[in-house]
Amino acid sequence: MAEKLLSNYKKLMEKGRGLFILQSAVAVIHWDMETMMPPKAIKLRSQQLATLSRIEHKMSTNPEIGTLLEEIMRHPEYDKLDAVQKRNVYLTKKHYDEQTKLPEELVAEIAKQQAVTVDVWKKAKATKDFSMFKPELEKLVGLKKKAAEILMEVKETATPYDALIDIFEPKMTAETISRVFDELKEGLVSLLRKCENAPKQPDTSIFKRKVPVDVQRKISKALAKFIGYDVESKEAGGRIDETEHPFTTGYYDDVRITTHYYEDNFASSLFSVLHEGGHSIYEQNLNPEWIFQPVGTACSSGFHESQSRFVENIIGRSREFWVYFLPKLKELTGNILSDIDLDTFVHAVNQVKPSKIRVNADEVTYGLHIIVRFNLERDIFADKIMVTELPENWNQSYEDHLGVEIENDSEGVMQDTHWASGLYGYFPSYALGNIYSGQILAAMEKDLSNWRSQIAKGNFNCVKQWLIKNVHSYGNLYDPLDLIKKVTGEELRVKPYLNYLNEKYSKLYGF
Repeated sequence: MAEKLLSNYKKLMEKGRGLFILQSAVAVIHWDMETMMPPKAIKLRSQQLATLSRIEHKMSTNPEIGTLLEEIMRHPEYDKLDAVQKRNVYLTKKHYDEQTKLPEELVAEIAKQQAVTVDVWKKAKATKDFSMFKPELEKLVGLKKKAAEILMEVKETATPYDALIDIFEPKMTAETISRVFDELKEGLVSLLRKCENAPKQPDTSIFKRKVPVDVQRKISKALAKFIGYDVESKEAGGRIDETEHPFTTGYYDDVRITTHYYEDNFASSLFSVLHEGGHSIYEQNLNPEWIFQPVGTACSSGFHESQSRFVENIIGRSREFWVYFLPKLKELTGNILSDIDLDTFVHAVNQVKPSKIRVNADEVTYGLHIIVRFNLERDIFADKIMVTELPENWNQSYEDHLGVEIENDSEGVMQDTHWASGLYGYFPSYALGNIYSGQILAAMEKDLSNWRSQIAKGNFNCVKQWLIKNVHSYGNLYDPLDLIKKVTGEELRVKPYLNYLNEKYSKLYGF
């Protein structure tokens, strides 16, 4: 292969290396903003983030990158690059083309406004006052609309909202999502009705038993140990901290998760740790040879969610997991749960009941929460509804989809941090992740027919190694629709996920 081609490729990767290092540093600053930063620091932090976003934008749009890309792609021996090298070139070009079209001022303004909007969201949520939040949210939505219209052209998408979806789920469109979600909704509503009408209902009163926060912290560490997320040793690459809204952030050797402890609802933090832990082991087990390369990142937000939902639900809510972990939970909580038997507990953690809060939703109704958000986002960016109309539309959608009445905007439109953070187009990834997880489970069961008995013995490693080999190690080598086919041999399909849910809940509810 021509020496000049390889030389240019190495130079291109070196440019990218600096960008990944900067982005990982910005991630730590965002983590600090949610965990340790004193309240007074928000004004300074918003300016810091704006400045760093300018630096990142300048690095991303460095004309030398454009020159290198052109020389590499026009080289007569370009086709001799291997699949990984070509994917790196493709992903670098995609990012470069998009970033060069976005004005630096707009990028900095969005970063600054996101920090301000998140800060105001926290205060507005605490006081249940949407009117406090609305002006800042309107500013941010306006800025993101400008960015979406610009990205729509360079990404060649049909709508501005498709351009935002592509950031999180490459090559996915609102049209495809709408079709898939219609099938998902039909299956979920049907299963919900069966569970609601079943004579066998769970007793969930056990979750009202108060478990001290210091005990819950010990439970979190035990869960982290089970999934192999090291937060305690001298070689630890993880942390568990406390925030209003649980999240995961980090890169390879520094991946941090957060949770929120409620003394009178210990299950909330328990499952959020498993969920965020699923994200963390994905990030930590990407191909180490690809660090600081575009291929050395996760495939998509949807695939990230497939891993977190897999650990949280398919593993964490399985009977086999609780065969192993319930005795440990009883040991950690002393007399608080000593009288609970296995079947009662397993049915309780798998209760199906329409609720107002997404993060506490069960597996069956969770997708309906996402469909509500997807529909609202699509309408906002199509100018069919305005920010000021969000609460009313949200409340009506929750009544229509879940049959619940929203009493205030903190449990309604302000419950999530995503819109305050500017993450428009992200929400569909949650339900897509569920769908992916169902397909991944069906594929895994062909190779690991004894995975359930292994989990019951406390051995998660066999499942983890399968996921590393078949999902994590591919990183960003493929777009999500291509990766799901690579992993499962099939196109995107809703049926495997619905089959998993129906088989599980028919046993639990006896229908």
